[in-house]
Amino acid sequence: MRILLISLLAVSALVRAAPVEDSIAQRAVACAACHGKEGRATRDGFFPRIAGKPAGYLYNQLINFRDGRRQFPQMRHMVGQLSDDYLRELADYFAGLHPPYPPAQAPAVPEALLQRGQRLVQEGDAARKLPACAACHGRELGGTQPAVPGLLGLPRDYLNAQFGAWKAGTRRAAAPDCMAQVVRQLSDEDVVAVSAWLAAQPVPESLRPAAAAPAKPPLACGSMQP
Repeated sequence: MRILLISLLAVSALVRAAPVEDSIAQRAVACAACHGKEGRATRDGFFPRIAGKPAGYLYNQLINFRDGRRQFPQMRHMVGQLSDDYLRELADYFAGLHPPYPPAQAPAVPEALLQRGQRLVQEGDAARKLPACAACHGRELGGTQPAVPGLLGLPRDYLNAQFGAWKAGTRRAAAPDCMAQVVRQLSDEDVVAVSAWLAAQPVPESLRPAAAAPAKPPLACGSMQP
């Protein structure tokens, strides 16, 4: 018993003596509970990958959660008291991570609907003055610097949820809110088509955000700048 007690005391002393790493990587571990190790996402389709997204985009979203433009209680609790500088440091950290992407999701909609989604993503719909997703999110759909996110590698459930949030007004961005304008023109079938096609696309290992946003985006968009 005496030997066991001495061993326990020694282990306890070592634990107390071991310093906790004071780094942004260590503090970002809390984000892994929902967003997965290194921000690569988890199997739960409602939490997005944040690794490798443009830092300006991540920063804007952290600010939006903190200031109430996006509604999610857990995120508001996490960032509600954090400063702009701290949130920018956190955004920079995750933007610099590029772990592998998981395999694409198998499509669960008819081929005709997938083709419709592809057209909307790559070409838009001129008759409805609806710009292509690629016009802002990049030709390769990997996002653009400094603040437009990539669309590939996101779960279908997450994409559908975000379209719904834009429609309901529970997700907003800096004015002029271009995504709100776009989503208002999408039917429910459009949303299903776009999210299914995007989620079914494989992600190249080399995918990175494009160096710059288009010189003349199709819509005025307040969230294109960090």
